[in-house]
Amino acid sequence: MAAVTTGDRVRGAAVRLFAEKGFHGTGIRDLAQAAGLSSASLYHYMGTKEELLAVIMRECLERLLDGAAKATEGVADPRERLGRLVALHVMSHALRPDETRVVDNELRALSPAAQEPVVRLRDAYERLWASAIADGIAGGVFTADEPSITRLALLEMCNGVSRWYSPRGPLTLEALAAEYARLALRALESTGNGPDPDLRYCRAVVADVWNTPNPHAAPCSDGITGGRSKGD
Repeated sequence: MAAVTTGDRVRGAAVRLFAEKGFHGTGIRDLAQAAGLSSASLYHYMGTKEELLAVIMRECLERLLDGAAKATEGVADPRERLGRLVALHVMSHALRPDETRVVDNELRALSPAAQEPVVRLRDAYERLWASAIADGIAGGVFTADEPSITRLALLEMCNGVSRWYSPRGPLTLEALAAEYARLALRALESTGNGPDPDLRYCRAVVADVWNTPNPHAAPCSDGITGGRSKGD
């Protein structure tokens, strides 16, 4: 395991504090104390507080985008594609609640110039959802009078997982993701029997992009650890 650097400590402290207190509620003294540094030396590792927030948000969105692209690559059926996107989003928000709360809630704290690359990444991520919904409507398996509103409603529904999920709850993370995928399909009045999302593969993708443990770990031919076991 790689040693934790001072920069890592600063970033970790910022993620925790921004998630808990918000960007504007977090002072430089708070950050320095949480990272075990003096206020004067803190700037050596982070630049400005806004620059640190922007880096955290870009990194989180890059991971979400990378994971979503990997999980949906080559998946033609829009029902399965949307199911995988929902599963990825739910799992990421459950396992990385602080990072995802920051990216979901703190965009307005950035100046317009700092917002621009963050918004670009967010829009690229949401286009994967929009594409799955549009393909489902075009193929006659989804119904939505206002597809963009439906997309935003589904994202907001999944975002909430970061606020309340606990591994001690009655459902496994995979079962929770499956229930959310079913809710998404019902919201779009999905017809027919599309394939269920491959939840073990989705869990493996999340583990890969976020560098988190995977309970189904086993070597995979595609290079992602724990995606599918033999016989799946």
